[in-house]
Amino acid sequence: MVRLVRLRAGHADALLAFERENREYFARTVPDRGDAYFAEFASRHRALLAEQDAGACHFHLVVTDRGDLVGRVNLVDVEEGSAELGYRIGEHAAGRGVATAAVREVCRLAGPAYGLSALTAATTLDNAASMAVLARTGFAVEGNVTLDGRPGVRYRRLLKA
Repeated sequence: MVRLVRLRAGHADALLAFERENREYFARTVPDRGDAYFAEFASRHRALLAEQDAGACHFHLVVTDRGDLVGRVNLVDVEEGSAELGYRIGEHAAGRGVATAAVREVCRLAGPAYGLSALTAATTLDNAASMAVLARTGFAVEGNVTLDGRPGVRYRRLLKA
């Protein structure tokens, strides 16, 4: 159904188009990236690739079997065998199991490919879809958090060695 592709320099145009196309949709549940994100996209993309090359983060595109970009799954703040999971699925692919499949795949990949033993994630209490994805993919509630001034929940999942 979907596969993860590690972010590369050549993905910049498609990724920018995806973010622009879904900006309003994403802003309904997560803070907007702001105009500077789009204006400075090329330099930001290069900086993300440098972080990835350094092993501090692992960025992935979620693509369909036809090669259409439908989402992103990122592992950031890699430290001591753990990373923070973040994901966003475009509006046209939402509600079709894409997020669940992508999160399952990154969980399967994170141990052997990146040497991670645990992932954390957080979402706001009003993002029921994200909470459901995390529950379905083996994440357990770890506690409450505040995200951009909004109440949320922090999750954790141990990965198989």
